[in-house]
Amino acid sequence: MRIAVIGGDGTGPEVVAEGLKVLAQASKKAGFQYTLTDFNVGGERYLSAGGDPTKPSIPVISDAEIAELRKFDAIYLGAVGHPKIAPGILEKGLLLRLRFELDQYINLRPVRLYPGVESPLRDKKPEDIDFVVVRENTEGIYTGMGGVQYKGMAAEVSTQLNCTTRFGAERAIRYAFDLCRRRNNKKHRLTLVHKTNVLTFAGGTWFDAFQAVGKEYPEIEKDYNHVDACCMWFVKNPEHYDVIVTDNLFGDIITDLAAVIQGGLGVAAGGNINPAGVSMYEPMGGSAPKYTGLNVINPIAAIAALGMLLRETGRKLGDEKAMRGGELVEQAVVSVTPKMKTQSAGKMGFSTTQIGDMVAQAI
Repeated sequence: MRIAVIGGDGTGPEVVAEGLKVLAQASKKAGFQYTLTDFNVGGERYLSAGGDPTKPSIPVISDAEIAELRKFDAIYLGAVGHPKIAPGILEKGLLLRLRFELDQYINLRPVRLYPGVESPLRDKKPEDIDFVVVRENTEGIYTGMGGVQYKGMAAEVSTQLNCTTRFGAERAIRYAFDLCRRRNNKKHRLTLVHKTNVLTFAGGTWFDAFQAVGKEYPEIEKDYNHVDACCMWFVKNPEHYDVIVTDNLFGDIITDLAAVIQGGLGVAAGGNINPAGVSMYEPMGGSAPKYTGLNVINPIAAIAALGMLLRETGRKLGDEKAMRGGELVEQAVVSVTPKMKTQSAGKMGFSTTQIGDMVAQAI
């Protein structure tokens, strides 16, 4: 397995280092082989190359580097975000560009409450919070279609267009149905989340595609939530959900809420998936620059993302040993979280490197 590594900004390289420590142990235990190639991409390089910190001025990642990344089986990303660079420059220049150009059309977000992790939903247990959000990742509002006229004037007008295609909706929905079919879960329920009562055009395309594709999966229960109702049910009855499929904007919002109910961004991992190409896996938290170099950041999300990388890439390659390695990582995380005081940076009861050591030892 060929893995490209982008440590990124802030504490990103620190959590990636713990993930790679766990990877080495999982490889020994499960018997799979891998190679690593580091890519120096992020805020420091952008600034040192003369990039304007206030607006995009040079590429964050080059065309040649993207072409090189296409040759890998997976990408392992630490974090993006630099305190001296305006928000949006690195995110659009690296994250969104890779998602679009590598056609990573699925954002996969497992939502699982690990044992010993405190959720703000006091009466919910790990068996109550265990679902997956499938977010369409390359369309919607985030394509950047639109513009501004009369900038800075009282008559300023801005438009932001929701780019929704039947093709994009269908392939995300089919991925979600396939995931629901193979999940070891008694519910076998796929919930479409949108806002069809107001966004009748885009929502209608999603709903029609959901109904059409759903005919191919008669054994799976079809469910629908308006996005505002979904937020309410996340808090009230998260045990209702098995797999959720939604568009780019709504998926971005509800997965942050999902991260909170599963214990915070310190444990939330995700993948940007191209089922037929190269996918990228990352912790959902930011670069947390104020904790850089202090050895206090929580690496659990990054380690869980490494487990996802092994499971999903192993499935794509037909590598059962790599898939087994991913399961070993997940089992090790489950055994370590009850030993931690909290999932908050600096309050875990252990350092960043100690948590990585504990997970590796558990494997």
